[in-house]
Amino acid sequence: MGVSLAGLDHVALGVSDQAASVVWYRRLLGLVPVFEEEWRGVPAMVVGPDGTGLALFQAREGRATGLRHVAFRVDREQYEAAKTTLAAEGIALQEQDHDVSWSIYFRDPDGVELELTTYER
Repeated sequence: MGVSLAGLDHVALGVSDQAASVVWYRRLLGLVPVFEEEWRGVPAMVVGPDGTGLALFQAREGRATGLRHVAFRVDREQYEAAKTTLAAEGIALQEQDHDVSWSIYFRDPDGVELELTTYER
């Protein structure tokens, strides 16, 4: 059996103008910036009332705009289980501490980057 997800956490997008994108998503969709102080704009995270968000990354030279990765939210138990499951499947992963959350990054069979994230430290 696979990992039990709590839901979609965020979709990461590369954008041409990060500040303008934050304003646009706030004005048109009501998404509210979060973690501004902790992350200092990398990425700019905006979320809706259910906690689902967009992580907006300023596109830099050599990085295209568009989809960067899809992140699913898990609890701490499922986060730890996912590391074991992915290792057993021979799937390479990278783990990162984001100060407010922990994340595991890996790729699906087509190369799409996926993230499992937990806010339970």
